[in-house]
Amino acid sequence: MALVMTTELLTAWERGLSQSGSRRFLTLLAAAHPDVSDEQLLRLPIGQRDSLALKLREALFGSQLTSLAACPICNERLEFTLDIADIKVTPSSPAQETLMLTLQLEGVDLEFRLPDSQDLILIEAVSSIDEARKLLFERCLLSVAQEGQPLPVDKLSEATLDKVEVAMSEADPQANVQLDLCCPACQHNWLAAFDIASFLWSEINVWAQRVLNEVHLLAKAYAWREADILAMTPTRRRYYLERVMQ
Repeated sequence: MALVMTTELLTAWERGLSQSGSRRFLTLLAAAHPDVSDEQLLRLPIGQRDSLALKLREALFGSQLTSLAACPICNERLEFTLDIADIKVTPSSPAQETLMLTLQLEGVDLEFRLPDSQDLILIEAVSSIDEARKLLFERCLLSVAQEGQPLPVDKLSEATLDKVEVAMSEADPQANVQLDLCCPACQHNWLAAFDIASFLWSEINVWAQRVLNEVHLLAKAYAWREADILAMTPTRRRYYLERVMQ
């Protein structure tokens, strides 16, 4: 991963403002991985994409994460801190590198691939969870056969599709990080999904607005160009800002 400069990250953030959630996240990753093509990033299994995101987050803001969750029972707000090491999954097998996986269920032979960002981008355009799930299986199930004869995806039972979904999750565990949380008010325990893509975008969105505000203040005070201000280290910018605010 290349060292992402402030200007490059701001440019990626600006482009991402007009993009969908999955697309803008790839824009951020592309800024950190200029040697990887957009097509390669699109086709990475979600777990591999999220592994890159965790590395980017650690490089930008450190390993400690602070987040919020609402208790599903009493709606109490819970703030918690964790380390990237707590949610980073080390694959026990090379399954995450495999382009195609196989499964045999109830006499049906299935070949499938893991979901990627292209799938998520298309799913974001549908209106319901059922439609999204149907589209995902249609795209990721590469071959379905029963007794050697092709079988349409829509002929598979819900039980079979559920098992395929479990197999996908097991093959790409980084794509489905679940946090074990406990409400301090009512003691309710629940599992909450942690999405590094939306989390990191939110952090970068706050960071970008703060940096642009610093540029505004310094340019107004000293008539410096944006490029010169952004070329400064955060420490030097903070030093001048402290003088401006005195």
